Order: sequence, then structure tokens, then C-alpha cells
Amino acid sequence: MSTTTLDSHAVVSQAEWLAARKKLLAREKEYTHLRDAIAAERRKLPWVKVEKNYVFDTPGGKKTLAELFDGRSQLIVYHFMFGPEWNEGCPSCSMIADGFDGVLPHIHQRDVSFTAVSRAPLAKLEGFAKRLGWGFPWASSNGTDFNFDFCASFTKEEHAKGKVNYNFDRVEFPSTEAPGFSVFAKDGLGNVFHTYSCYARGTESLLNTYNFLDIVPKGRDEDGLHFSMAWVRHHDRYETGQLADADRPYWPVNSAEALVPAKKAASAKAEAGCCHGEKR
Repeated sequence: MSTTTLDSHAVVSQAEWLAARKKLLAREKEYTHLRDAIAAERRKLPWVKVEKNYVFDTPGGKKTLAELFDGRSQLIVYHFMFGPEWNEGCPSCSMIADGFDGVLPHIHQRDVSFTAVSRAPLAKLEGFAKRLGWGFPWASSNGTDFNFDFCASFTKEEHAKGKVNYNFDRVEFPSTEAPGFSVFAKDGLGNVFHTYSCYARGTESLLNTYNFLDIVPKGRDEDGLHFSMAWVRHHDRYETGQLADADRPYWPVNSAEALVPAKKAASAKAEAGCCHGEKR
């Protein structure tokens, strides 16, 4: 169970609160300036030309990676965890995706396009998007090397070896699908370049729900969970508590397993890093 409560917290005068708040503000400003500096350093990374001709299934027909730019010079691809055999997308990826539609009109004004990409067939992606009310572009990479080349999917043979290439390291990973996002640029000649990729907890930069939770007293309130995002459901499933498909080994089979007794913690540990809540 979570150890975060609202019953035993320091209560002080307004003047004391203001002094503490100003002290924290100084730290927050440090963080803001550091974030700006890291963003500038990110933009200076060298690029790699994309030589392989990836072709995706989209609602508008077959499209190359260059065509996914939709007339713009920059493209963000979200690697959405939705394997070919799965019947639903990852709940944690879905929580991130709930915020995509509102962003699109704004980033389009800054010469940026966006699409999610998954290995599931297009029909599954379209059905799931319709169910959850999403309208953002979503392409299927089924039958291509795209997800594997950008370290967001792993073959069964790779996975059987115990460690896979994820988040720029060789790590154990409990699923053949993984979250992340990649960024691409296209020059005036139509050449496409890979400029950046980010995985694991780095995807939290797109997860606005956590930005909300991080400013409230109880925070994310995840300390006692099976894994950090065990509370997450598809947004149409919170009332029933229904979990995602049991065919995905990293997700609890039923709601009783969403919170695990201490004696099961060791066996649950292997699942803890699967989605977006693992250590950086």
C-alpha cells in the first residue's frame, strides 16, 4: 500500500510557508535553467542519415518515413507499445497518448509533425483509437524493421537471450515491446536524418498526467505498487478497474495483483521495469 498520507504534515504560519516556498523556488529556477541547457545540448547532437526505406501502413495508404513528415521538416515518432498479437495497446502508452491530440495544432505551427508507430496491424490501431476517441496519426510498422532498428521492439530470439538493447544499454526487459520516441529531420532534398531518441523514464517528458501529480501533496503515490504504473488503466476502464490483456506478461492478470504483498515483491521485480516507470 502507499505510504503517502495527508494526516501528518508540517503546518506553519504564512510567513514560514513563504520563506520555505522561496527557498524551493530557487531550486526550481535552477532546474528550469538546467533543462534549457540540456535542451540546447540536445539540439546540437550530430545526426545520422536514414538509409533504409521504411514503408508504413496508414489510413491514407502506404507511406514512407519521409511522407510521414506531411510537408514539414521535423517529425516526432512515438513508439507506442502495441504488438502484432495484442488486442489492446499498452495502458501506460495510452495515458501518454491521451495528451497527443491537443498538442498537434500547436506543434504544426512550428514546422513539426507527429505520428505514433506500432507493430500491430493498422486495423487494430484504428479500432483501438476509435474506442478511446483519439485522432492523432498512427501508423503500423508491421512487417518492417523500423521498431527493431530504433530499439523499441525485440525479436523473440533476442528476448530469449535474457538481455536486449534498450535505452542505450544491454538490459533485461520483460516484454518484446518497449516505449520511447524518436525524432527525425528532413532537408530540402528529401533526405531524412535521425536526430534523437529517448526511452524508459525519458518518455515522461510527454506524460502530462505526471506533471499534474507531481505538484500535489501526495505526488504520484506509487511507492507501494507492484510496479510504478500498476494503477494505470485505459481511460475508459477506471470505473470497472479492468486491466489490459493477459497475453502481455508484464501486466497483472487481474486487479488483485495490481498491489502485491511483500512476499511476492521479488517475483514482481522483474516486471517493474517494463513500461515507463523504471529507473532512468
